[in-house]
Amino acid sequence: GDHIYSWRAAYTYAHHGVYVGDDKVIHFTRGHGEQIGTGASSDHFIINSKFSHSPTTCDKCHRGNNNGVLLSCLDCFLCGGSLYCFTYGENTAIFLAQVRGGTCTLVKSDSPEAVLHRARYLLEKGFGCYHIFRNNCEDFAMYCKTGLLVMGGNMIGQSGQAASFIGAPVAAVVSSPVRFLVTQPWGIIAVSAGLY
Repeated sequence: GDHIYSWRAAYTYAHHGVYVGDDKVIHFTRGHGEQIGTGASSDHFIINSKFSHSPTTCDKCHRGNNNGVLLSCLDCFLCGGSLYCFTYGENTAIFLAQVRGGTCTLVKSDSPEAVLHRARYLLEKGFGCYHIFRNNCEDFAMYCKTGLLVMGGNMIGQSGQAASFIGAPVAAVVSSPVRFLVTQPWGIIAVSAGLY
């Protein structure tokens, strides 16, 4: 019932899933023929997992009901990457100090039995249409672990990974002027005043 993930494409994003034992992982990716959800031509270049693009898997993997939720062996899920465990009930200070989202949350996890039940149920029933910002593999794993599903109209970045994907460029632009301001005494005063 662990929420696991593996970084992909030179650490630009991570693929998330739920470890169900016996070297098997249930995870969510776009179904065959689905767009990723941005509605842009970049949909064709954004890769979520090898299962979205490869018609073949190893003989230990099960593609699911063609609804985007898959049961894979651990090796195929990792796709050559390293294994990481997503942390639930993280300390607030550590959570806020994270450089990028998609690695931990303040929310406590439900029991392993509840997590496994949700993951297996969604393997059969599906998790809706994949959308890179609104309904992705991290949202799937977090729902399995907590039973919580963020719903919203025009919300971008429900999961931490999507939020950091959007937030990182914004933070870089906003923080650049601050770096130049704090090199002078008047700049330190201005930045300090702005924080309060």
